[in-house]
Amino acid sequence: MTKALIVVDVQPTFCEGGELGVEGGNAVAERIADYVNAHRSEYAYIATTQDWHIEPGAHWSAEPDFVDTWPKHGAAGTPNAELHPAIKALIIYHHFKKGQYSAAYSGFEGIEDNTDRIQTREEVAAEQSAGKTLANALKAAGVSRVDVVGIAESHCVKDTALDARKFGFEVTVFEDLTVPVSEELGVAARKQMTAAGITLAESR
Repeated sequence: MTKALIVVDVQPTFCEGGELGVEGGNAVAERIADYVNAHRSEYAYIATTQDWHIEPGAHWSAEPDFVDTWPKHGAAGTPNAELHPAIKALIIYHHFKKGQYSAAYSGFEGIEDNTDRIQTREEVAAEQSAGKTLANALKAAGVSRVDVVGIAESHCVKDTALDARKFGFEVTVFEDLTVPVSEELGVAARKQMTAAGITLAESR
């Protein structure tokens, strides 16, 4: 097997009732869980990503523009920053936290951290320097193909998929296992991903 599944930011903070809730988020979480339960054996590597903001600077704003600045969300150590219960129940072993001390959209900006600790800036930087990144983990697992699912298609799913392409992986985004912030932003994201050579498909 040379295929990996990346489950991007399926957290209560991005589902209905969360600080940046996306319509359809909870339903997507359940569909992803069903897919993983049915197809886990097809993957050499499965990982989640999470917004895990500690002090992300201007990424959080009291007057957000919803482009570069956002309301407080994904606050490390809070229930809404944890994995969605449907995803947590899957018992996935590799978790990449991102955005601890800066903005971060792509899972490839994160570090593997399988705890719920609040790491210092120095600890995060040391983990980055040590190469505890998603790209290195995928290469170590012999992965050449990556399937990407999660929330939101127009933001962190798109950026994670684009980075996977930049690192040389074949990439598929499952359209039925993701949801955009809005249909307009979803259309733009899909055009950008298609132009980068990413396959958009339905899960089977």
